[in-house]
Amino acid sequence: MKAVQIPGKGKPLELVEMMLPDPGPGQVRVKIEACGVCHGDTMAIEGRHPLLQYPRIPGHEVIGTIDKVGADVSQWHLGQRVGIGWSGGQRRITGLTYDGGYAEYMLAFADAMAEVPKELTPTEAAPLTCAGITTFSAIRSSKARPGDVVAILGIGGLGHLAIQYARAFGLFPVAISRGKEKEALSRKLGSVAYIDSDERKPGDALRELGDVQMILATAPNSALIGDAIRGLAVDGELIVVSGSDEHIPVSPGVLLNGRRTVRGWTSRDPNDLKKTLDFSAKFGIRPMVELFSLDQASIAFNRMLDAEVRFRAVFTVN
Repeated sequence: MKAVQIPGKGKPLELVEMMLPDPGPGQVRVKIEACGVCHGDTMAIEGRHPLLQYPRIPGHEVIGTIDKVGADVSQWHLGQRVGIGWSGGQRRITGLTYDGGYAEYMLAFADAMAEVPKELTPTEAAPLTCAGITTFSAIRSSKARPGDVVAILGIGGLGHLAIQYARAFGLFPVAISRGKEKEALSRKLGSVAYIDSDERKPGDALRELGDVQMILATAPNSALIGDAIRGLAVDGELIVVSGSDEHIPVSPGVLLNGRRTVRGWTSRDPNDLKKTLDFSAKFGIRPMVELFSLDQASIAFNRMLDAEVRFRAVFTVN
């Protein structure tokens, strides 16, 4: 099979040919149809996990069909279309602690997959296994309830999905982004208002709107996040789903005066993957993607790093 692997720490991606893997107990082999390109894939290149070994095939936004079943697997059968995300089951991380989806085939563990609804194409479903599950489960975990106003900070690969999920949950999302470029799209996706952070401080604009119960920070701009907190209602919360090494500048007074909370969120439960895919299929939530072939994986990866993709890069296989 063909695969794109990382030969060593800090090394560029390389296209190679290798033997087809055979599934062991509790595993299946998946013939890959599509795999998304995510910023989390940089962890494999940068060597940021103690159990990471090279060479490593990255990729944790995988859609494919089961073409071989290992021993002790009874819940899956040949030909089923499945999705595999970041959580590889039993504390494994797809594309980081074991080989992922930048390939024509991969092995997956039976306890870490979800069946893909027929309404979703492979290229639509792939980003939902990471960007989708992250934003969907974060909003589900929030204090926001139908009818509440929420803010989506950052309208990119995560944010454009978050707007759609928020509306489907009966919330009223306010989009926050730099410049006017994304206003029309944000409103088309379901936002009820748009804040250009180049023109106004998000905190001031949100305070004028009033009663903003939750901010979902999908872009790692710590300065904007820190300012936006000022616009939360009493008992409001800020949920961070995109990381950086920068500190969020927020004073204790801002938190105390409004009883506001700040927390991070990642989804590590494979059961959430099935819920995300089913919800997205039912309510028509789809990512915007740019398509590449497997041998263009390096191009797709670099475009993602340079923030040139609108909004998720996906390469098709087989």
